[in-house]
Amino acid sequence: MSITLTKAPFKADHVGSLLRPESLKTARKEYKEGKITLEQLREIETNEIKRVVDKQIEVGLEVVTDGEFRRTWWHFDFLEHLTGIEGFVPETGLQFNGVETEKYYVRNIGKVSFDPSHPFINDFTVFNEIVGGRAAAKQTIPSPNQLFTNGIRNEEIYPDIEDYAKDIIKTYQDAIKAFYDHGVRYLQLDDVYIAGLSSQEVTYQDGKYSREYLTDLALRVINGVLEGKPEDLVVTTHLCRGNYQSTYRFGGSYELIAPTLLAKEKVDGFFLEYDDHRSGDFEPLKHIPNGGAQVVLGVVTSKHGELEDKDVIKSRIKEAAQYVPHEQLCLSPQCGFASTHHGNKLTEEQQWEKLRFIVNVSKELWNE
Repeated sequence: MSITLTKAPFKADHVGSLLRPESLKTARKEYKEGKITLEQLREIETNEIKRVVDKQIEVGLEVVTDGEFRRTWWHFDFLEHLTGIEGFVPETGLQFNGVETEKYYVRNIGKVSFDPSHPFINDFTVFNEIVGGRAAAKQTIPSPNQLFTNGIRNEEIYPDIEDYAKDIIKTYQDAIKAFYDHGVRYLQLDDVYIAGLSSQEVTYQDGKYSREYLTDLALRVINGVLEGKPEDLVVTTHLCRGNYQSTYRFGGSYELIAPTLLAKEKVDGFFLEYDDHRSGDFEPLKHIPNGGAQVVLGVVTSKHGELEDKDVIKSRIKEAAQYVPHEQLCLSPQCGFASTHHGNKLTEEQQWEKLRFIVNVSKELWNE
């Protein structure tokens, strides 16, 4: 029996990444050391994906992911396999709250386009076969706007940022078509860049462009990518403030971008982080059209294992319903549990408890 996507995003949903099991960490290390082959690594990855798909269904989720088990990073693994983008090791990592990340980044080395042999296509095909119609198989990829993050665009190749944007739009249109042709019906675009546009702590493009211009450009890029998408393809976006070993990159409410991006982005749903004070209040949600995109409230944190109080979560959903109709709201963790291979600071059992909690609370909230 296949799962219909008329409900996506689901009342109980999740962002995507799951804690990497020790067997997978060991296998990846042994592969790097030349102790096992790529085929052996993939077999271990596949077996672990089978396990977590079963577990997601067991805790009651109607939507499942592969946990991003074939990736090291939530974004770099996808981006570096685009034509014109390469991964490299810089001199320093990114600065998060109290920690510098592992050193890795991507850069623009040529005209950007989608490579039909991109490994994520085959990875989804295998994943979808594992799911076998028992749940909705969600594919997550970084938003096209991630390519506008500082230090990626090569201004010698793209002196005009608008030309860069045109090629990125075409690249992602081609990517979406390829995913769709291989069975993807629920696609999530993960976006730290857009969330950063709403933070006074973040400056993009070395301050060469105004925040208003970059916000407008981000909207044009997303909507350009979605132009002509198949009607039965559900596309959501997750706005993230950074998630690395339970730390964050920046704070700030969605207030600055809400009148533009939350009001006009042509996605089917927004996954929004609302797990602590850094997120601000729910008032920016008033810009989301009534009857428009579903709003998946990330009021359950993935950054620590302590389980939230059910009444507090219900109260927060009720508060958000002052700005968005109750039936237009959904529930999820604020982010994945392992946006990078390092993972957040909680146990796998705590991870499953969080997801089971979300399923149970959503049933009570929406009488499902």
